[in-house]
Amino acid sequence: QEQLVESGGGWVQPGGSLTLSCTYSGRIFSWSEIEWYRQAPGQQREWVARIRSDRTTWYADSVKGRFTISRDNAKKTVSLQMNSLKPEDTALYLCHEYGTPSWGQGTQVTVSS
Repeated sequence: QEQLVESGGGWVQPGGSLTLSCTYSGRIFSWSEIEWYRQAPGQQREWVARIRSDRTTWYADSVKGRFTISRDNAKKTVSLQMNSLKPEDTALYLCHEYGTPSWGQGTQVTVSS
């Protein structure tokens, strides 16, 4: 069964940067399509970004131009580079394999001064 493990979260001041990683185990990673979601307390889970096996990417309007999703098939890892962070980016960030029930446990990102 596929497993997804997120890492890289933490606390950062507004305007700062963080890079999250999602490490994948199981099956053939190079074929997988991976997404990042986020969920703030008391709010619905929000889709953030997706990367396809051919490295085509999509972003939510709220993060476009600030976040970059990328993948390293050799390391079976998808990264989310987050720049110009805002307090409203504070959330639990989760990775998900598109089209499957596979989710990670999440990594917390807190943006505050």
